[in-house]
Amino acid sequence: MKDFFKIKGVKSIIVFLVLVICCSIFVRCTRVDSSEVGIKFNKLSLTEQGKLDATPVTGYVFYCPITTDVFTYPIFVQRVDYHPFNVNTKDAAIFNMDPTMAYYLNRDKAVDVFFKYRRSLRDIESGYMRTMIYDAYRLIANNYTSDELMANRASFENEVRCMLDSTLTAEGFIVTEFTSQITPPESLRQMIDAKNAAVQAALKAENEVKEAEANAKIAIARAQGEAQAMKIKADAEAYYNRIISASLTHNIVLEDWIEKWDGKMPQIQGSNNMMPMINFSNQ
Repeated sequence: MKDFFKIKGVKSIIVFLVLVICCSIFVRCTRVDSSEVGIKFNKLSLTEQGKLDATPVTGYVFYCPITTDVFTYPIFVQRVDYHPFNVNTKDAAIFNMDPTMAYYLNRDKAVDVFFKYRRSLRDIESGYMRTMIYDAYRLIANNYTSDELMANRASFENEVRCMLDSTLTAEGFIVTEFTSQITPPESLRQMIDAKNAAVQAALKAENEVKEAEANAKIAIARAQGEAQAMKIKADAEAYYNRIISASLTHNIVLEDWIEKWDGKMPQIQGSNNMMPMINFSNQ
């Protein structure tokens, strides 16, 4: 009886181990984080052109590893700093571009992205996206001369951004930020520096002329003010002198008349024996 139970126990353990082995072979479980999107796909469907048996999944996912697999993409913002490269303008000037882009994968396009590329985002960034960015820069730069590009950097970058938005959004990649450092050729930089120096010198000279003109106007206004003040002072002194002169003349005449008077009243015949008034100012 004991041997029977021993044999039965061994069989149970064997069955359990077989089940565990079968489960490990035929059933697996993985967890797709909320910051990711999982694509559960039938491996056999990948061999059939134009068809893909796949569905987006999240959370805990059970699948048979023999026929099924799960591929994940991050759906949070990715930032890529590409290596600098050169582009030619319409007048054959060589500019160096150093772009940086931030983007995220559209969750609803994840299955299409996987079906088309079957690569990780890092592989797509260094392959397809890199090609799209380089081509956008080259195509847009060919519409500008070197002077136009230097004078309209913002417009140039905006055109590149619009082209990338159009192409990448259609593929399922949403661009959130795009910047670039634009470096002109050394010869053009020297010309720009010389031009800027000339402009600064011209502005300085113009400011000096304006300052001199302003100072001259101030000096003229000051001189006019002083001249006006002197005229007013001179007019006042002349008026004062006229008053003093008139007063002195009257007094001198009167004093002279008194000195010459002999003390006798003038004898004038007239009615009523009235003494006439004598106006000394007319003597």
